[in-house]
Amino acid sequence: MKRNHTIMQFFEWHIQADGTHWNKLAELAPRLKEAGIDAVWLPPVTKAQNPEDTGYAVYDLYDLGEFNQKGGVRTKYGTREQLEAAIQACRDHEIAVYIDVVMNHKAGADETEKFRVVEVNPDDRTEVISEPFEIEGWTKFTFPGRKGKYSPFAWNFEHFNGTDYDQSRQRKGIYRILGENKDWNQNVDHEFGNYDYLMFANLDYNHPAVREEMIKWGEWLLDTTGCEGMRLDAIKHINHSFIRDFAAAMKEKRGEDFYLVGEFWNPDLEECRRFLDQVDYQIDLFDVSLHYKLQAAASAGGSFDLRTIFDNTLVASHPLNAVTFVDNHDSQPNESLESWVQDWFKPSAYALILLRKDGYPVVFYGDYYGIGGENPVPGKKDAIDALLYARARKAYGEQQDYFDHPNTIGWVRMGDQEVPGSGCAVLIANGDEGSKVMSVGSSRAGEVWVDLTGNRTDEIEIGEDGCAEFKVNGGSVSVWALPDAPPDSQTGGRHDEGHDEGTAAK
Repeated sequence: MKRNHTIMQFFEWHIQADGTHWNKLAELAPRLKEAGIDAVWLPPVTKAQNPEDTGYAVYDLYDLGEFNQKGGVRTKYGTREQLEAAIQACRDHEIAVYIDVVMNHKAGADETEKFRVVEVNPDDRTEVISEPFEIEGWTKFTFPGRKGKYSPFAWNFEHFNGTDYDQSRQRKGIYRILGENKDWNQNVDHEFGNYDYLMFANLDYNHPAVREEMIKWGEWLLDTTGCEGMRLDAIKHINHSFIRDFAAAMKEKRGEDFYLVGEFWNPDLEECRRFLDQVDYQIDLFDVSLHYKLQAAASAGGSFDLRTIFDNTLVASHPLNAVTFVDNHDSQPNESLESWVQDWFKPSAYALILLRKDGYPVVFYGDYYGIGGENPVPGKKDAIDALLYARARKAYGEQQDYFDHPNTIGWVRMGDQEVPGSGCAVLIANGDEGSKVMSVGSSRAGEVWVDLTGNRTDEIEIGEDGCAEFKVNGGSVSVWALPDAPPDSQTGGRHDEGHDEGTAAK
């Protein structure tokens, strides 16, 4: 039976660093599948600079929690054996696994080296602010705990083009490494003049040995984990031609169905389009533009014109390449890209990504289970579960929009014969209580529909002409549909018309 596909980002920034996260995934896999999740985006599985690190300060790409390095054997999330057991549990429940890969930098070097650099202006990395001089930088990676297993490659300063710390002077800065063919890569984002450098020791993708080793590692990761896809971190800081070559190599290794999505954190649609052109549309992108529209709508309340919610978004311009999300680990409170969508609007925001035909939606672990740390945020599992249920059982078929009022918008999914009982009518209001007459088809005449979210307890009977006046509470969302009992577990294959029916799935 046809089934919409949905990702869960299975982590937030404050996951306990006790090595039990992979075990939790294995335990929750059957419940995630039952809820309507059929792909999980895992945090970085590779060894970071310490066991408490979320994984983005990556140390050894070949250590999945197997070797005694950087303070222990396990990563923040567990050991390699626990990771493999979690992946197997996902496979047993037909949940695809997408692994977060960090390829921009390395952290936690084993030794320092001396080499020549120039310091650059942090606000304009094309501006040199010093004469050439020698520093002692943390750029030598020998991985003594792994002892060459899986790869003999050892990294030194020649494989990087920048670093941020001079040990000899104990001074931070942005230092561009000098040498033959050494410079920032030009095929990157142009923020700060040139945004090749982000942090730590920055990989030099002008170096052929670096490109070769990173593609070999990617192929090793596929063989080792059997993952169905990858989330590529911080790609606006990486040579775009390498991203194209890396994606092509992964698909050659695993097949065209191997899935890749990139974090290109830039709300400018023209820049997104240019990037997709450069990588030959071999990867999808997170819809950062939509995320900021959702944040703006939540912040502005009733003064936001809901009719414009999809204006200038990736899902509107490139629906087959857009991965939609409400929030993630970087946008959550107190993090580097904090742009949190306020709680009152969260259910409406999730309806906007889960119940429409375009985009491949992601449910954030922090929204679903809650956020930990010093300032915890409760999860919204019940509210999101209702929307996931509607996505899995109801949100199919032709879509008709009723975006005709600044404070109350709606749309109808007409249903699909391949999904018995499907079809729904969605209303969102950011002001007072709203209503809208919408048509769900004359074949529905006489059906009695209910609000699957439970926000409204009344019932609505579909008229002989297929129309009904659907209602929504102020500042709320309602999903009207014919009630039914949950059917047996459903799975579905690819469908070439939109992510909601499988184009971005396994």
